[in-house]
Amino acid sequence: MSAKKRILILTAAFGEGHNSAARNLALAFQKRGIETRVADPCVLSAPHSTAVIQWGYRLVTTHFPKIWEKIYRATDQCDFSRPSMPLMRQPESYLQTLIHEFAPDAIVSTYPIYPYFLERHFQETGKRIPVFTVVTDSIEINASWLRAPTDYFLVTDRVTVDAMSSWGIPKDKIIHTGFPVNPLFTSLTPMGSEDPHKPFRVLYFPTAKKPFVRRHSRALLNASPDVQLTIVLGKNFRSLYSRAAEIQAEYPNRVRLLGWTKKVPQLLNHHHLVVGKAGGATVHEAIAAQCPMLIHHLVPGQEEGNLQLLQHLHAGDLADDPKELTQAVFKLLADNAAEWRIMKNNLKDHNCNNGALTAANFILEKI
Repeated sequence: MSAKKRILILTAAFGEGHNSAARNLALAFQKRGIETRVADPCVLSAPHSTAVIQWGYRLVTTHFPKIWEKIYRATDQCDFSRPSMPLMRQPESYLQTLIHEFAPDAIVSTYPIYPYFLERHFQETGKRIPVFTVVTDSIEINASWLRAPTDYFLVTDRVTVDAMSSWGIPKDKIIHTGFPVNPLFTSLTPMGSEDPHKPFRVLYFPTAKKPFVRRHSRALLNASPDVQLTIVLGKNFRSLYSRAAEIQAEYPNRVRLLGWTKKVPQLLNHHHLVVGKAGGATVHEAIAAQCPMLIHHLVPGQEEGNLQLLQHLHAGDLADDPKELTQAVFKLLADNAAEWRIMKNNLKDHNCNNGALTAANFILEKI
């Protein structure tokens, strides 16, 4: 494979799953010596309006999930094959310029709207470039993905393959690669199911909802004196730190606080359990690290399938209030952590930690 091949990877800042998949695919291509460019046409062409939409997206999905569910369901009826969205005119025009300047051999989209832009561009220019659409959701797939004009869909799991083929999409267009997690996962050794589990290390990713940091933390720590908690505050460090520090003081030597970190793969492989929202990136990183997961926040619609996948694998479940979190951890640790060990072995059998490398290899074979 010539190192002169160029891959354009398109992402969007509406949900971390799209960005995570794009970044990790770029890493996988770089391992093969392929030139890549990761671009978000929305941010690059209309930064101010995109920032406002991002803010609104985070606000609604975090604090008003039922409203988001109605918005999400409504997009099933949208016809993206027509250029009818004024806010998307600048991104579409920018994408055309980007293709002309970068001259890619293939285009990978981790966001469902861009393939529609690409199809219109190909029709106008008469020149086609292979398009690969990375579906970052699982099982419950929005119609915007399903109708997207693309050469191939790269999907997270075999259940999603069946779900998409039931819509009439030919199975040979739906390729099970796994979610494009960081290629680093392939070089890390997951904790084994035989681990003595004392202390029982829990990795907790809170949302921006301030009251829940203390409630969730106490619920997890009160489930067992063996629980040791790592709270990853991330981009919410400033707003959540004081509340998390209260928990650290309340439970001496049992709580560690982290801000923004690039070591999520290592953390997941070092912890017995992860507790977080049901975003595609977090769920599939947990699966890659063979780390059972409890979901404390679910965005209706787009994240429901991620929960269903965990439940299908018997590797995690929903526990979206403090009482349920305490009960869930207590159940995992009962009988010498028998339930936790079952989940660990199920994830070991699933063995899916190389999605980015698999996707990159498939794309390069096709071009």
